[in-house]
Amino acid sequence: MKPTSSSPGSRALSASLREVREARKFGLRELARALEVDPRLLSQWELGIRVPPIEEVARILGYLRVDRAVTSRILFLAQHVKDPNWLDSNPSDLPAALTGIIEYERTATKITNWAPAIVPGLLQTADYARAILTAAGTSEEEADRRLVMRLSRQNILTTREPVHLKAIVGEAAFRTRVGNEDIMSDQFDHLVQAVRRPNISLRIVPLDAGYHPGLIGPFIIYEFGDRPAIVHLEHHHASGFLPEGGGGPYHALARVVTGKALTEEASLAFLREITR
Repeated sequence: MKPTSSSPGSRALSASLREVREARKFGLRELARALEVDPRLLSQWELGIRVPPIEEVARILGYLRVDRAVTSRILFLAQHVKDPNWLDSNPSDLPAALTGIIEYERTATKITNWAPAIVPGLLQTADYARAILTAAGTSEEEADRRLVMRLSRQNILTTREPVHLKAIVGEAAFRTRVGNEDIMSDQFDHLVQAVRRPNISLRIVPLDAGYHPGLIGPFIIYEFGDRPAIVHLEHHHASGFLPEGGGGPYHALARVVTGKALTEEASLAFLREITR
């Protein structure tokens, strides 16, 4: 049975329900018995095949004794689960947006990431990522937690069946210093190694490419094969998620930006040149 809802929020909600149950070492049938719910129905909620009523979500969280911050996040998802376009501008212990991103990365077959000013998160080194978090005013403790999460997400690039990542990056990302020179040098070396993988493509858009609509801002397209793609738009304190068909405006924009980029071979040559 295919999911009855492919909205960004519904997919984040199903992942969240599965995560809190597994974190508390409950089997699916064990929890279903405790709640007096058909285990097949609970499974469908966790797979996103059906959307659970918010009252049932609250009952699950209460039985599992989920803390207030995580409960608030998951109930937010449940309230907005049927919204076709999802905006999260209220980060909590683990922002609802991050739950969605983790699920999209885990299930995507292809990710297209346009990043005009910084190296995409899936290709960042630990030191580069920490420097970004610190510069944004994130506390040391919070930076550590987010860094562990960010680095663990990169495993999708190295599994037996890895996601295909197409990274289109503006030259500004390589001209703007993040941290110190050693951090930048290590980041460039990491990229040179990463693009050796057949599932990773890096295309650099030079500063002299002229104006193009991609300069308005970054975006990420997650593609899932038999389900609609999802587009992620991110700003300083808000994240937006939009469903999109294969011929949607962001696929078209990705083609425009790619048309401005260097070839993969020329992009690798550029990287090697700046690391000298």
